[in-house]
Amino acid sequence: MAEWSGFYPCTCLAVDAQAYGGNNDRRQSEIQHDLPRLLSRAARNTGLDRSQWQIQRKGDEELAVHPMDGTEPRLVDDFVRHLVSELREYNVLRVPSARMRLRAAIHHGPVELADNGFAGSTVVTTARLLSSRHLYDALKAHDGADLALLLSDDVYRSTVAGGHTALASADFRRVVVHEKECEAVAWLRVPGHDAQSLGNGPRADGPATQGPRLPADDNRDSGSMVRNDYRGEQINVNNFTAPVDLRGGVVGFGSTGG
Repeated sequence: MAEWSGFYPCTCLAVDAQAYGGNNDRRQSEIQHDLPRLLSRAARNTGLDRSQWQIQRKGDEELAVHPMDGTEPRLVDDFVRHLVSELREYNVLRVPSARMRLRAAIHHGPVELADNGFAGSTVVTTARLLSSRHLYDALKAHDGADLALLLSDDVYRSTVAGGHTALASADFRRVVVHEKECEAVAWLRVPGHDAQSLGNGPRADGPATQGPRLPADDNRDSGSMVRNDYRGEQINVNNFTAPVDLRGGVVGFGSTGG
């Protein structure tokens, strides 16, 4: 197993079994036995050595961390493909309630081996990506999918956007993750399903940013450009002491007191 001292550039892979808590005791035990086996087979078929990963297990969840060694594109591409294949074979003869469906997240950055696990914001961000509603929503929207994946923006840009995998930008949907203290851009993929139907961000092959969205308002006339939801804190007050050309502008009249 790989060892390192201090903070060292690492890749973090986190996986979690969907709807684990709704299973009975025997099914939960089965998942805990089978999940590491599926991950190990996928890694072996990819040519990755899981014995070199530092692994933290927590029932239906696993966090694997290893120093960055140039294999990250294979993890993002080949490993995920083999894991999907393993899940498909595992689930094919099972009733829907006995399927194993996984949420996964990949991020990279400095990580320290600490006395009680791993330390560093990289690990925290990986955990927040794994908990993102985007993964839950993707599996809910695509009942036939066995895996939903989020790549951090850094991982996406250094592997997929950098052209180091066989994946295309159109395989992903850009989303924004808001989990506790974390607010981050990430890239959502559900292998075998249309990425452009996932989430509510822009297309991966479109603009990277969006303009601000106007708040919904029941009093707004959908056939008009007139808005009736102005708020005092959103209004700039200007005092003019000379003639001003306001052609093409919008002027509101009222008092600053509300």
